[in-house]
Amino acid sequence: MELIDRFKYLMKLNNLSASAFADKIGVQRSSVSHILSGRNKPSLEFIQKVLNEFPKVSAEWLINGKTNIENQETLTAPRITNTISEKITTPTPSNSDKQIKKIVVFYTDNTFEEIIKQ
Repeated sequence: MELIDRFKYLMKLNNLSASAFADKIGVQRSSVSHILSGRNKPSLEFIQKVLNEFPKVSAEWLINGKTNIENQETLTAPRITNTISEKITTPTPSNSDKQIKKIVVFYTDNTFEEIIKQ
């Protein structure tokens, strides 16, 4: 996974468009557009802004794609499940018409799985 892919992965994980991502980290929207298109490389300042806004993101993973720099473990791509195989019951307020749309499960090995209700 390339650096650009890790930015896109982070954006997808947080349901952010490129412009929303730019606004969140405090950079010009064109900067994000140029980085995502491969026209420009991200500066150290850009990476620092991403890491400051997303404190749970490892600098080693963002920069090098490694979850643990000492034993060179690479972050695994997420497994995405398109349907829910079992009925999931979650208490919701009785006066609400809210429905569960998506559940994201995070694992200790820094992978995640999306479960999308259809």
